[in-house]
Amino acid sequence: MELGFVENLKAQPLWVLLLFSVGSLSVLKFLIAFIKWVFVNFLRPAKNLKKYGSWAVVTGPTDGIGKGFAFQLARKGLNLVLVGRNPDKLKEVSDSIQAKFGLDVGILINNVGVSYPYARFFHEVDEQLLKNLIKVNVEGTTKVTQAVLPGMVQRKRGAIVNIGSGAAIVIPSDPLYAVYAATKAYIDQFSRCLYVEYRNIGIDVQCQVPLYVATKMASIKRSSFFVPSTDGYARAAMRWIGYEPRCTPYWPHSLLWALANALPECIIDAWRLRFCLAIRKRGQLKDSRKTD
Repeated sequence: MELGFVENLKAQPLWVLLLFSVGSLSVLKFLIAFIKWVFVNFLRPAKNLKKYGSWAVVTGPTDGIGKGFAFQLARKGLNLVLVGRNPDKLKEVSDSIQAKFGLDVGILINNVGVSYPYARFFHEVDEQLLKNLIKVNVEGTTKVTQAVLPGMVQRKRGAIVNIGSGAAIVIPSDPLYAVYAATKAYIDQFSRCLYVEYRNIGIDVQCQVPLYVATKMASIKRSSFFVPSTDGYARAAMRWIGYEPRCTPYWPHSLLWALANALPECIIDAWRLRFCLAIRKRGQLKDSRKTD
């Protein structure tokens, strides 16, 4: 039977053999990717975070993902320095850590970030909101990293986790949130460059790319299968620290990412625009009620 199959295969035209080969390679590639996905999401062990140092700095820890990280890191036995959203205070605390206290800061979680109150066109973004978006999301993350990194370089160990967004990476565009998405694209590229610069001296830099998480900033109150709670996301995120330079730790989010990659960009753009226009309409209605 097997010999007959081989002889029949050899008798086929060249184009049939080429199609068979390409199909076989595609199936093999899919199987390898699927096995890898299962391993990294469910079987790969988390790294021992204490090997990076005894202290962790978490920015934006008062609620949301930052709060989830703070609790998870505390459960791992790390000492915590918690810093709010003010970029000047971020720099001040980080400088104090290095100059005054000499703490062994092994992990930095750059979760600090702000978004729009609700969706709006770019020409509707006022000057104060524009400044806050750039100052907190870009300048705050950059400066606190700059302040903490020299100590890691000196000790030749450390882990930096920058929280990006699916708005900048997973979907092709995020209309009506243009500046927010652009600041998160900066975080992604910033992280990737630092990953290449410092990986050979023992410093792991990573950009985590969550999709929707049940947070105040996302205006989502209840968690679900595709929208984890902040603690649920943080638990998943801890297992990824120290591995890939870009990752989506909560595995149901990776299913949505795969779906987004499979659909034409024009379809996702149209859906996203309708979705954000609805958010804008609800936000404007709420504003009008406040002024009445």
